[in-house]
Amino acid sequence: MTGFNDTILRAFRGEKTDYTPVWYMRQAGRSQEEYRKLKEKYSLFEITHQPELCAYVTRLPVEMYNVDAAILYKDIMSPLPAIGVDVEIKSGIGPVIDNPITSIRDVERLGTIDPEEDVPYVLETIRLLTKEQLNVPLIGFSGAPFTLASYMIEGGPSKNYHKTKAFMYSEPQAWFKLMDKLADMTITYVAAQVKAGAKAIQIFDSWVGALNEADYRTYIKPVMERIFTELRKNNVPLILFGVGASHLIQEWNDLPVDVLGLDWRLSIKEAREMGITKPLQGNLDPALLRSNWEIVEERAKQIIDQGREHPAHIFNLGHGVTPEIKPERLKKLTELIHSYSRT
Repeated sequence: MTGFNDTILRAFRGEKTDYTPVWYMRQAGRSQEEYRKLKEKYSLFEITHQPELCAYVTRLPVEMYNVDAAILYKDIMSPLPAIGVDVEIKSGIGPVIDNPITSIRDVERLGTIDPEEDVPYVLETIRLLTKEQLNVPLIGFSGAPFTLASYMIEGGPSKNYHKTKAFMYSEPQAWFKLMDKLADMTITYVAAQVKAGAKAIQIFDSWVGALNEADYRTYIKPVMERIFTELRKNNVPLILFGVGASHLIQEWNDLPVDVLGLDWRLSIKEAREMGITKPLQGNLDPALLRSNWEIVEERAKQIIDQGREHPAHIFNLGHGVTPEIKPERLKKLTELIHSYSRT
């Protein structure tokens, strides 16, 4: 593709770049007026099932903010219906599952995914974007087994994950079978995204921070080792991100993953002092974007300065863009990151 900007891919691989590349989690949608108008007509699932429309939503922030990557517009729930999970995205609530998992029998009933048959619209969206529409890399993604399992067991969003952890502790055979089934789904789903044209993959283990280190090592780390070992065969950069998971960062550093995404609770400097050697992504607190520009500029420069002390850093938020953030603020932030990091 003419004029293709691969800066972020080089940063993902740990190479030194001319400037700090940037993308934002949930940059597609939410705060954009064009997206809100679409949501008056279509649900999230309806948008993702229409490749032309989904490609437009994915492409929009690249054109609007001049970020260095696109992130595929979809939800981590997107592959679950294919394996037999009845999920609905309810406005103001999030994913709701009417048939939550309560036993090993429920786990055994879960099927497998055939991406070309089950989610062809996702793959067609990727093909449209990467063959015709983008001059920056497209990041594909999938949810990680713990985070997916938390919705599948709780029946929807949770603040404490008590049902999930109780199932994990009391039904270890069922738990590890569920982890394996979700790992198989993730590996197959991600491979199809890469084959269709995704140039990097982020695995969202959004809620795994609910676990302590010992439980992570016992119940989660083995399946993550397997997932990333398999995904490395696709030969694209792999990113791991979670919220409130700073205490797990050294466990993550051991995994065969290329980039670690930080939320705002742990600074880049602190992570490096803990011995983290991988390229880091992050990590401006999204709430700061609602404050005055002088504070945003000061904090962003601090993050860039800390990132530049090591060969590779990718600027991002510590979690996703919230609906209240003005697009003009994200555009201005992107300009600051690009210009300041070149000096």
